[in-house]
Amino acid sequence: MSPFLEVRDLKVRFATEGGVVKAVDGVSFTLERGKTLGIVGESGSGKSVTNLTLLGLHNPARTTVTGSALLDGTELIGAPERTLRDLRGRRISMVFQDPLTALSPYYPVGAQIAETYRRHTRAGRKEAAVRAVEMLDRVGIPQPDRRAREHPHLFSGGMRQRAMIAMALVCEPDLLIADEPTTALDVTVQAQILELLAELQAQLGTAIILVTHDLGVVADVTDDVLVMYAGRAVERGSADEVLGAPRHPYTRGLLASVPRLSDDVDVPLQPVPGSPPSLLAPPPGCAFHPRCAQVIEGSESPCRTLLPVLTPATTAQGHAAACHLQSADSTVWPIDQEEQGATA
Repeated sequence: MSPFLEVRDLKVRFATEGGVVKAVDGVSFTLERGKTLGIVGESGSGKSVTNLTLLGLHNPARTTVTGSALLDGTELIGAPERTLRDLRGRRISMVFQDPLTALSPYYPVGAQIAETYRRHTRAGRKEAAVRAVEMLDRVGIPQPDRRAREHPHLFSGGMRQRAMIAMALVCEPDLLIADEPTTALDVTVQAQILELLAELQAQLGTAIILVTHDLGVVADVTDDVLVMYAGRAVERGSADEVLGAPRHPYTRGLLASVPRLSDDVDVPLQPVPGSPPSLLAPPPGCAFHPRCAQVIEGSESPCRTLLPVLTPATTAQGHAAACHLQSADSTVWPIDQEEQGATA
């Protein structure tokens, strides 16, 4: 049986004045109904670009997309705009990073939720307005009837995030993409948002892709984890496997940078040294090798000359790391000089 969402060899390129940005480079993963996939990595690693591509939200004049993304058998990559418009909001929805900019300042919150509902159903204005109030109440916003008539700037950060979730779920989609849904929220509101997502997932059987920097959130709510670096997937597996026994040096570096309650207060944090590479011209070999403490030394070492990749996505993916130190879990391909450049 095929997985509900199956992404294979997804590549996204942006044409810029400085050259071609390899924003996503051969990412593959699967997701089943009712499950949550966490995608983690530093800013600029390709997490949000991957998910925006699934919704077809990139400018086609500046973007080249290849690969495949099957949503319950429907191909999303290269699909006509009309097909994508019908899918967005109805079968696949997204909670964007910043609800203040994602929500229009010119219309009441309830009207924006009602518009989404009317777009994908035959509901009239009154029915859609009632549905909007019901959704605001469902996500825990007090006095939903009054709040539905207010504009986004009158909502607090947590309430705007809840309103975005209400809009995303108003048509009960099969797939919800939550892009940093707890960013800039205090810990109490974060917990409420995550609890809300879990409750709605249990009620609707929704598959969720959760993009976040917070590894604590990943450990708490996700079933599987995909770690991205420089536009590529560098580790993939269940949350218990990836967080409990990380195989890639980058994943271990991310975990080491998280403070622990058991540590002494004067123990310094251990950040990942260096900076992420430019996606205009990523380094040859493993993109992480300039920052890796375990790099195999030598000008001809595989870390500097050969590109490690994850095994292809399957319905039973297992724990894999794209690292030359994990040869049993990765396949090594010679560098494509045209794709990756020949600079050492």
